[in-house]
Amino acid sequence: MSEGSKRVAIVGAGLVGRAWAITFARAGCAVRLWDPGKGAAEGALAFVGSVAEDLARNDLLNGRTPDELLAAMTPCADLADALDGADWVQESGPENIEGKRESFARIDALAPPSAVLASSSSALLPSAIFEAVPGRARGIVAHPINPPYLVPAVEVVPSQWTTPEVMDRAVAFLRAAGQVPLRMEKEIAGFIMNRMQGALMEEAFRLVAGGYASAEDIDRSIADGLALRWSFMGPFETIDLNAPGGVADYVARYQPMYEDMFESMCTRVDWRTVTASAIEPSRRAAVATEALPERQRWRDRRLMALVAQKRRADRDIGR
Repeated sequence: MSEGSKRVAIVGAGLVGRAWAITFARAGCAVRLWDPGKGAAEGALAFVGSVAEDLARNDLLNGRTPDELLAAMTPCADLADALDGADWVQESGPENIEGKRESFARIDALAPPSAVLASSSSALLPSAIFEAVPGRARGIVAHPINPPYLVPAVEVVPSQWTTPEVMDRAVAFLRAAGQVPLRMEKEIAGFIMNRMQGALMEEAFRLVAGGYASAEDIDRSIADGLALRWSFMGPFETIDLNAPGGVADYVARYQPMYEDMFESMCTRVDWRTVTASAIEPSRRAAVATEALPERQRWRDRRLMALVAQKRRADRDIGR
């Protein structure tokens, strides 16, 4: 992002807020963090310091050093200070509708009139969040796949009051920050990614519940199967390249097969029951509960390496 003067306010400095702080700071923005929890903003900076070296080693700081990344972030004791002069406000508080409504009522009153107001909400619709906010025309959901500094896709979701100009600005700003904005034309529960993920998860639980395959093999079917292609192209391009005549040819060949499967895919299973009986024992045998934080760090290091490889492949092979 060439506009180094852009100022971003992070409201809520927990798991998602601190990840956004990295995303915007490495893009050249001046980032201010505020959280109602005592010491939370400072704790976010400590986390950034713990991952910055790994990001630098994988060339994921846009040429900045870890020290420069941290220098771009300022913890604030007062919400008004964090919002002062902000061009973009990224709210990342708990997934609670009343809490978000209260937060945006305060943010709208304190932030500059030109600032875009974005919520990281993964489940709450922007119409519900911004309905009573006087400046609701500038309110959107900007929902990331966490952490956004490693996974660039961001759903940009308007309410019925959001102006096209705000949507244009939001998409341009996120793209300039190195993200991949997914512009939604209107809101729907789950947005894009959780609806896609939910469909896949529903089938995964159904296969385990029916005794068709183990949780381990279903995980491998994605990690060593479908996800290898999905890591650089989506479902429509996948099928476009999987039939000699492209997507129309694929549909002509395989729609009857999927139609035959569909009836057996319409029965819901209780995720809690199959988790208790099969999936939780399988996962805890693979990774003990106390070892989950280390496995999460392993995941993030693998993601860093994958993102770095994708960037090299985009450069050397083409996107």
